[in-house]
Amino acid sequence: VMVWLRRCTHYLFIVVVAVNSTLLTINAGDYIFYTDWAWTSYTVFSISQTLMLIVGATYYLTFTGVPGTATYYALIMTVYTWIAKGAWFSLGYPYDFIVTPVWLPSAMLLDLVYWATKKNKHSLILFGGVLVGMSLPLFNMVNLITVADPLETAFKYPRPTLPPYMTPIEPQVGKFYNSPVALGASAGAVLACTFAALGCKLNTWTYRWMA
Repeated sequence: VMVWLRRCTHYLFIVVVAVNSTLLTINAGDYIFYTDWAWTSYTVFSISQTLMLIVGATYYLTFTGVPGTATYYALIMTVYTWIAKGAWFSLGYPYDFIVTPVWLPSAMLLDLVYWATKKNKHSLILFGGVLVGMSLPLFNMVNLITVADPLETAFKYPRPTLPPYMTPIEPQVGKFYNSPVALGASAGAVLACTFAALGCKLNTWTYRWMA
């Protein structure tokens, strides 16, 4: 009975985390809409995707103990998103935001770290967290550059004008802290380690509840 209870809890966790991951990342392409705040939105969405990916992928990876399951988890997220975006597409929403599997390469790096360090959990948290945090904003930028044309999208799906107090001040272009990829990668690298640790801890809690 306890084995099945533990398994059911595990599957429940996977579904809850994967669904929430998908919900939080589903509008991650919306920075294309916000022409004035595009890079700010891009950075925030990149970080949110990084954290949602790594907490679920680390949980799944350490629960099974099999390198490769992080990538499988990213695939679950991707398919969920395709389905949900398909539903939105039927309502006339653009479909070309997250059709590229942007989470898969980062999840592959997580698997690689787990395998290369002989399933060392602390190495997974530190090295895996840094790699996922730094890589996802890069892949996200590739997604943006290759898939959607921001100007075309902005004209095709116009948004209401921002009120004066929301209109941003023109940034100083070229500074490090105004680079959305650099900012997303640096913040992501720090925060992803914390969320990787949380993913590992979820396993401990699962086993303690079921003990």
